Amino acid sequence: MIKEIIVVEGKDDVTAIRRAVEAETIITGGFALPPSVIKRVETAVKKRGVIIFTDPDFAGEKIRKTISAKVPGCKHAFLPKEEATKNGDIGIENATPKSILAALNKVRCESVEKREEFSQRDLIVNGLIGNDGASEARDQLGKILGIGYGNAKQFLNRLNNYGVTKEEFEEAIKTINKVGMLNG
Repeated sequence: MIKEIIVVEGKDDVTAIRRAVEAETIITGGFALPPSVIKRVETAVKKRGVIIFTDPDFAGEKIRKTISAKVPGCKHAFLPKEEATKNGDIGIENATPKSILAALNKVRCESVEKREEFSQRDLIVNGLIGNDGASEARDQLGKILGIGYGNAKQFLNRLNNYGVTKEEFEEAIKTINKVGMLNG
């Protein structure tokens, strides 16, 4: 049983989550996000906590950002795109219970105060921007750290805002280097 309430996009996502874990959910119903949904999320954050677990696509990211901006204090779970894709369709509903549990086990809290632990230099030095394999390297690193995939700017924001430590970052870089992912 997960204490926090999980925010998802649709009914099929709820079904997939419940196959993996016992949890209460809030359905956004897409990115219109009516005031009633925001109100439920605000109440849930105060009473039990919230995990935003949206699809790893443009719409899901937009919903995540909107909720985060309106309701501070949410936690975030990210599912790798390939684990959420079935027949070209991307969504939490396509994930296996094992993938959902793995994502929920790597939940991150969004930092309230601005952190600048990481800079663009960290990305350059570690081959995460400015070379052919950078996008895939960010994807791999995002999976290990549980912060999902992002372009360079999004990735840097997530490193700084989701409490990733230098030690975690360096360990993840070592892991990727062992399998020959980075050439930075």
